[in-house]
Amino acid sequence: MTMVNGYEQSDREKHIKVVDLESLEAEAQKIIPTGAFGYISGGSEDEWTLRQNRKSFTHKQIYPRVLTDVEKPEISTNFMGIDLKTPIMMPPLAAQGLANSQSEKDTARAFAAAGGLMALSTYGSATIADFAKAGNGAPQFFQPYMSKNDDFNKSLLDEAKRNGMKAIILTADSTLGGYREADVINNFQFPIPMANLEKLSQGAGKGQGIAAIYAAAAQKIGPDEIKKIADYTDLPVIVKGIQNPVDAELAIDAGAAAIYVSNHGGRQLNGGPGSFDVLPEIAVAVAKRVPIIFDSGIRHGSDVFKALATGADLVAIGRPFVYALALGGQLGVEDALAEINREFQIVMQLAGTQTIEDVKNTKLADLS
Repeated sequence: MTMVNGYEQSDREKHIKVVDLESLEAEAQKIIPTGAFGYISGGSEDEWTLRQNRKSFTHKQIYPRVLTDVEKPEISTNFMGIDLKTPIMMPPLAAQGLANSQSEKDTARAFAAAGGLMALSTYGSATIADFAKAGNGAPQFFQPYMSKNDDFNKSLLDEAKRNGMKAIILTADSTLGGYREADVINNFQFPIPMANLEKLSQGAGKGQGIAAIYAAAAQKIGPDEIKKIADYTDLPVIVKGIQNPVDAELAIDAGAAAIYVSNHGGRQLNGGPGSFDVLPEIAVAVAKRVPIIFDSGIRHGSDVFKALATGADLVAIGRPFVYALALGGQLGVEDALAEINREFQIVMQLAGTQTIEDVKNTKLADLS
C-alpha cells in the first residue's frame, strides 16, 4: 500500500483470479477504503436504477444455435475507422487513483496490451499526457467535463488533440451530480488530486466532494456545444448520456459522430429505466446513421452479446475494471478483460455467431 495525504492506495501489480466480473466487487471492497469504495460502487438515491441496469438484461434472451459450423469466434471489430481486438472498451471513469497508485496509467497499459480502446475523464487521476504515454500509441478518447471557464475548456481540448486523442466524448448527463447517499453517509471528499484540474490551476479536486466539483462545471449544455467542440478540435464528438431517442435525434442533427447510450452507471437520475431497456428504441431512432456505444450494467459475456445484438457497436464496462485495478494493477485489469472476452467468445460460439457482424445481426428472444 502507498499512503497519500493520509489515504491508503493499493499499489498491487499482480495477476488475479477472475471467476467473473461481478465477483471482483467484494474482493476490492476489502482493500479500497470505505469512502472511496462507496464513491466507486454507489448509485444515486436508493440505487433503484443501478439495480435496474443489471435486471434489464433479463428482459431479452439469446437463442442457442447448433449446426452452424462456428469455431473460434473472432471478436475483433472496427469502430469509427479504428481497428480493435475487442468490442469492449474502458469508459471515462474518474479518479482511478482511488483504486491504485498507477491510476488510469495502468488501465491504459492493460487496454493497449489487449488491443482495446480507453477513454480518460477530465476528473481522472492522470494527466492527459501521462495517459497518452501509458497507452503508447493505442487508440484513446478524451471526455471533457465542460467548465464555466471557456479558456479552461479550450486548454483541455488543446491538450487532448496534442496528445493524439482520437475523439471527444461530451458527457451531457452530468450538469450536476446525482444525489449519492453513500457519499453523504461517508462524508466522502477526494483525498487525491484530479491531475488535469491541478495542472490547469482550476482547483485540484482534493478535499472536495463530487457535488462541489460538478458545481464548478457548466450547468447548461445544449446541441450547439457539439459543433463548437468539433469545429475547435477537428475531432469527432461522441455524445454520452443518451437515454431517450429524442435526445439521440437532437445529437445527430447537431453533428454528433456517435451516440453513447448510458445512464452513468445509475449514478445520476434515479427512477429512470435500466440502460439496456432503452437501447432498442434508441437504436431504431439512430438507424445506423452513426455508431452506438453502450454502457451501464454489463458484467458477463452474455450481456456483451445482448448489447451488440440490440444495436450497440461497442460496449463499455467501468466499475469491474477499477476493482481489478485495485486488486492487481495493470495485470489485474488485463486478467479481467481477458475473462470477459473469453466469456463473450463462448457465448458467440453457442449462439452460432462467427464475427461481431454476425452478433449484430442476431435476433434475440423477447420473453419479458
